[in-house]
Amino acid sequence: QSTRELLASSETKWESGELYNYVVAENGELIGMCQAYRAEPRGCRLGYWLHPCAVGRGIATRATAALAKEMFALADVGYLEIAHDVANAPSRAVPRRLGFTELRREQAPPPAAPSGCGIDLIWRLNRPATGGTFPGGRAGGTNSACSTAST
Repeated sequence: QSTRELLASSETKWESGELYNYVVAENGELIGMCQAYRAEPRGCRLGYWLHPCAVGRGIATRATAALAKEMFALADVGYLEIAHDVANAPSRAVPRRLGFTELRREQAPPPAAPSGCGIDLIWRLNRPATGGTFPGGRAGGTNSACSTAST
């Protein structure tokens, strides 16, 4: 899929509320992506990917916190989920830091990640109570940001 096709598809899906793609940038350079998509009418599944040079610096956690805050700003989102291969320790750290709760383990849909074991760990975070605060609400950072891929 070409970049233009991806952006056009992202814009259409954004407008429909089906998929929200964001780029993760540091000092103006693309270093990753995060997204949210509808898993069920009241829930969204979050995903994140970083270039290897950006791993281990809290960038995925900050980007995912920013994304979660945006998704909870939508009135019809009651919970968020993150799924990752059980063998992916860096991905496991993100939902743990943000206050998600381990929900279940299930067979991963094919194709499995080459370094994975084929079992996904599913985490869930319910919408904070009115007036409550999201544990990851301090999103952002000095040099990294989450911005829409459709602009």
